Amino acid sequence: MSDTITIRPATRDDVPLVLEFIRELARYERLEQEVSACAEELGEALFGERRYAEVVFACSAGEPVGFALFFHNFSTFKGRPGIYLEDLFVRPQARGRGIGKRLLAHLARTAVARRCARLEWAVLDWNEPSIGFYRSLGALPMDEWTTFRLTGDALASLAGSAAG
Repeated sequence: MSDTITIRPATRDDVPLVLEFIRELARYERLEQEVSACAEELGEALFGERRYAEVVFACSAGEPVGFALFFHNFSTFKGRPGIYLEDLFVRPQARGRGIGKRLLAHLARTAVARRCARLEWAVLDWNEPSIGFYRSLGALPMDEWTTFRLTGDALASLAGSAAG
């Protein structure tokens, strides 16, 4: 592989490739059974009238070897947007070359250019290699926060409740 790494935004034509990377990440995270995204819905979410997320690829000799999917969140305390990194994945054969760091540096530059207050993401507790990598960049765990999630029946139930 070439040492030249470039970062480029995904295009609508890349939707099948984005889905491929999502599936590879899910396999790595032992969550492949959770992937239900289809190309049509993903394409609409990324490139439709309202864009919910963005994707960039890290390419080696023009070949995508890593990706990052991110979107804006908002800090009420700072009064400014932030960037939330939903997915970061580098294919195994391309690891150890600084590609993950280049993707994160690209997102950091994007956050600074967009006047974002922060760049945030979550990592699975068992993923020690990634945790060590993130700590080496100066990222700090938010141990005092617990993430909650509503999905499926619980989400539908709350949506249909009188309290909603």
